[in-house]
Amino acid sequence: METTRQNKIARLLQKELGDIFLLQTKAMPGTLISVSAVRISPDLSIARVYLSIFPSEKGGELVGNINDNMKSVRYELGKRVRYQLRIIPELKFFVDDSLDYLDKIDALLK
Repeated sequence: METTRQNKIARLLQKELGDIFLLQTKAMPGTLISVSAVRISPDLSIARVYLSIFPSEKGGELVGNINDNMKSVRYELGKRVRYQLRIIPELKFFVDDSLDYLDKIDALLK
């Protein structure tokens, strides 16, 4: 169960990370990265970021690249939210495959 503060910070991080990835993917035509969810730990030190990637075949590769460049993403995030947060949480990125799962279920039901 998340507190109100955790929810507010998660929404802030989701919005700002979405803007960051939108700007970074303009250089890669045909690729779309959106932040589907952010879960933050109770002590506000670790944020688990779930990314929805289109096309989904590139998902693992892109998340690997994002995790390798996590310091630069965290720095950019820190510049954007420096007046709202005192400590920028450590970011961990994961692929959100819920849309692929829904497609698979729909195909099975047909």
